[in-house]
Amino acid sequence: MRRVFSLRARLTAIILIPLLFVAVLVGYWQLTNARQTANDVFERSLLAAALAVANDVAISGGDALSLRTRDILSDTSGGPVFYHVYAPDGVIVAGYATPPVGIPQPSEEASGPNFFDARYLGREVHGVRLQNTTQIDGFSGVFTTTVWQDALVRSEFVRDLLLRSLLAITGLIAALALIVWFGVRLGLRPLIDLEAAIASRSGDELTPIRRPVPAEVGGIVATLNRLFGQVTKSMSAQSEFISNAAHQLRNPIAGVLSLAEAVEAAPSPGEAKERAHDLLEAARETANLSEQLLLLERAKSISPASAMETFNLDEAFQTWAEELSGVTDGVSVAFSSETSLGEINGDETMIREALRNLVDNALRHGGEGLKHVLVRARSSDDGVRIVVKDDGVGLSKDALATVRERFQGSSATSRSGLGVSIVEAVAQGHSGSLELSSDEPGLTAILWLPFSSKQAVREGHGSSSGN
Repeated sequence: MRRVFSLRARLTAIILIPLLFVAVLVGYWQLTNARQTANDVFERSLLAAALAVANDVAISGGDALSLRTRDILSDTSGGPVFYHVYAPDGVIVAGYATPPVGIPQPSEEASGPNFFDARYLGREVHGVRLQNTTQIDGFSGVFTTTVWQDALVRSEFVRDLLLRSLLAITGLIAALALIVWFGVRLGLRPLIDLEAAIASRSGDELTPIRRPVPAEVGGIVATLNRLFGQVTKSMSAQSEFISNAAHQLRNPIAGVLSLAEAVEAAPSPGEAKERAHDLLEAARETANLSEQLLLLERAKSISPASAMETFNLDEAFQTWAEELSGVTDGVSVAFSSETSLGEINGDETMIREALRNLVDNALRHGGEGLKHVLVRARSSDDGVRIVVKDDGVGLSKDALATVRERFQGSSATSRSGLGVSIVEAVAQGHSGSLELSSDEPGLTAILWLPFSSKQAVREGHGSSSGN
């Protein structure tokens, strides 16, 4: 399972990681800069010491160095400095007799300062060689002054400079980390308060959240409020439906019990058989009501996002026609299809049940004058329309306004009072619609089921006219 870090840790990491990367770059730059600075400082110090030695030797003839020059040699850039001065003939004039190993050979003419790296008594040293034309004790020529210092002094200087920089950067990063941590914590306080407010609610408290929230989570709260509204509406509808269903089932069940008692108390076998027939009819009506209730609940669970199958509507329509067409009590039920219907994505079973309910409603409530029920299907660019038209008594305007409501009586729907509700739930579950209109004579019901955009392109259905 993928690990999910807290929002506080994510924000802190997002802020600190770039800062640490910048700190590494700054540290590398500071290291390079420290080395360059140390080189500049040491070389200038060595050059100053070489000039001071050359000047004092020229003045005193190599006999003595001034106090200021001795101070420079004793502690230049944090460490002692060694020196020697050679005359033009190679004779040492002043300084240490043993020079470093690896110093470049001097030229015969005066030249500018020449910095070098060499070894002195087994240690790495860095120094400068300076040649200048001067006169000492009546002897003139190019005198060579060499000054050097242990390289470890320079390394320690660089290390000290770098350590100070790193301590400063580390302290700054630590301070920034604390600021970011507490800043994020304070910034997320409204979310924590929101969580606590939601957690304190009871299971049946689904009122919208009204407390002020940051703009960044306003969309989440708005979506949550919409969800609360949908759940509240669904729970209210379910509660109303259960209440109505309980009320509708109470009378049929009571009737079944009464008839059962009457059968048991029948004085003769003939009367018991007659009462048993009534009991059977009542049981069938109760079973039908229960089945319609379950069917309505299943229809309400259909949605475009739920699992649906793609099936051939021509084949399905032919099967439905074979099941439902014919002559019933003098009423003919006929099916026709004007165009090739193609394929549709949906719940085939529930669409069949919706069509069955429309036909059943027409047969049950068309009145004594009902002779024909015509079921016609046609395809267009946007979907399929299944039209159920009868020549019965139709519906009044008041009945059309209430026919979609549940349990509105047998005059408008099937005996369960759920037929039209089931058809409408199936239509809505497929993002379709149900239209009802009263004609002279009869009633027309149009069930529209849309194609998905991909289906419409694949099938390339053309428009057709007529209902």
